[in-house]
Amino acid sequence: MPIDRFIKERKTVWQRLEELLDLLDRMTLRRLHREEVRELGRIYRRTASDLAIARAESRDPRLVNYLNSLVIRAHGRIYRADAQGGRRIRDFFARDFPLAFRRTWRYTATAFGVFLLFTAIAFFGTRHDPDFSEFAGVDPFWRAENIETHRHWWESANKANQIASSQIFTNNIRVTFYAFALGAMLGVGTLYVMAFNGANFGAIVALTYRAGFGNALLGFVVGHGVIELSCIFIAGGAGLLIGTALLMPGDLSRGDALKSRGMEAVRLIVGCMPLLVVAGIIEGFISPTPISPVIKIGIGVITGIALYSYLLLAGRDAPVE
Repeated sequence: MPIDRFIKERKTVWQRLEELLDLLDRMTLRRLHREEVRELGRIYRRTASDLAIARAESRDPRLVNYLNSLVIRAHGRIYRADAQGGRRIRDFFARDFPLAFRRTWRYTATAFGVFLLFTAIAFFGTRHDPDFSEFAGVDPFWRAENIETHRHWWESANKANQIASSQIFTNNIRVTFYAFALGAMLGVGTLYVMAFNGANFGAIVALTYRAGFGNALLGFVVGHGVIELSCIFIAGGAGLLIGTALLMPGDLSRGDALKSRGMEAVRLIVGCMPLLVVAGIIEGFISPTPISPVIKIGIGVITGIALYSYLLLAGRDAPVE
């Protein structure tokens, strides 16, 4: 093909690529319309093909240099835009999640308070009368099989740690989503999840102390419990954010309040996911093993200090709203 005809037929495409690249200099790739993103990829590939043709058939160094610089520029913008995905993930966990936790700590504290209250009620009620545990959701058949026989049921995880760990963090994620999603029931569903889990936990601890192996149960819980329970409280706070947006939107419309607090709640839930995986790994591989309780307590203390140092200190260079 004659070079003049080649330039005439392709010139419009190259100019359009320049326009899109100029647009990308003022915004990110994510802000382009979907059709523009598709067009960018299509004409970038076509221009790269044109560069190959120009190198093979043209003796005009200006054309080759122009197309080469255009392709390099486009490749750099597309590559940098793709890399921003990893940067956004890093920024989310380094800044956005801990900031969201600090902005909403009152909701998390409320969820914790409800859990603690019902834990205390169920614990002291069951210590006084073991049948009280049924009101806290403890199945009497489970109680007969595990408590009255003094069976350390959690040690069964040692038979298949990988499977147990997977099941544990899957279950924890499910509980976390329940605490969050049921916030749509004006927050009542979230409060129920906190109250039920607190009462169930308190009753089981009381039953094991009545049976004489309460310290063994707490020794199992302490290693992973700080992270696991913290995530459940944070999820409870996220659910209460949804509930209060519906009940008490403040100066905003319910739709705007739900959108604003809903985004904050989603940040909290997403931030909890990798933490729950860590808790599940500890619970599946370390907590049930017959090692010294001092080691498990040490793990609980270290993970607790690390978690709350992260939540309270990370992203402090950015303003807290």
